[in-house]
Amino acid sequence: MKRLFAAAAGLVLSACLSLAPAFAAYPDRPITLIVPWGAGGGTDAVARILASLLERDLGQPVAVVNRTGGQGVVGHQAIADAAADGYTIGLLTVEIAMMHWQGLTKLDPGSYTPLALVNEDPAGLQVRADAPYKTARDVIDDVQKNPGKYKASGTGQGGIWHLALAGMLSSLKVQPASVPWVPSNGAAPGLQDLVAGGVQIVTCSLPEARSLIDAGRVKSLAIMSKERSRLMPDVPTLKEATGSDWVIGAWRGIAGPKGLPKEVADKLIPALKKAYESKDYQDFLTNRGFGGRWAEGAAFGTFMAESDASLGAVMKEVGLAK
Repeated sequence: MKRLFAAAAGLVLSACLSLAPAFAAYPDRPITLIVPWGAGGGTDAVARILASLLERDLGQPVAVVNRTGGQGVVGHQAIADAAADGYTIGLLTVEIAMMHWQGLTKLDPGSYTPLALVNEDPAGLQVRADAPYKTARDVIDDVQKNPGKYKASGTGQGGIWHLALAGMLSSLKVQPASVPWVPSNGAAPGLQDLVAGGVQIVTCSLPEARSLIDAGRVKSLAIMSKERSRLMPDVPTLKEATGSDWVIGAWRGIAGPKGLPKEVADKLIPALKKAYESKDYQDFLTNRGFGGRWAEGAAFGTFMAESDASLGAVMKEVGLAK
């Protein structure tokens, strides 16, 4: 028995020693970075600049692969299904905290190894520049007095900006149904509808509304964040404007499949932090008008779990959860 035990122990030790050099050498071949959305969009742009900066630091090519379809399910599934060896990672988006509530997938934030949160763009409350409202409180008061009179847009039914409006109203004790939602194929057509007078409110990020705000056709009355935006520091937070603690935003972060070895994560996280803090990435955020937000490892996991819980609660309230 002693000889058998010694032999077994030797095999285990041998296996551990054989694995150690592989982790120590990581990465020794190209890495794939999966993006669940199409080429040319904001998520793709974030992935590509991070990939270039990771290549510089890790000394291996990082290939961006767009895996689209299923409202984001296909790409997020591909990240979760990849081998947990660090050679396939991905860019998760806020939809991973929404899709399972809609019955589109069983995936949720717990299906991954969180590495780094690299971007968040909080929702803003936009109205036409010539609207009589001076503050977000003015809008809420008018909605309370005239339920059903005003319409809002900014994304599809059940999308992140629809939930932004519903959560804001709910947090202020106003029925979300008081403002009917007009689905659109994103913030741009929603904002055009706002300018044309088809809707009176658009909840979307400040970067998306920036060109119309700069042109003097739209004004933003509040941002649904704990802090004011670096892009438009004169826009108050929703807390400052109304007293509501409701915060929500579209976010992006790097993750690997569940079970990623600690040794691999311990190499990727510092490389991602170096990329995030680089002048190249910070300039990219500024030029695009994107919001920067950093959280690493377990902190990113906690952030995703909180996002999942708050979005799920709103989706249940407005009847969008299955």
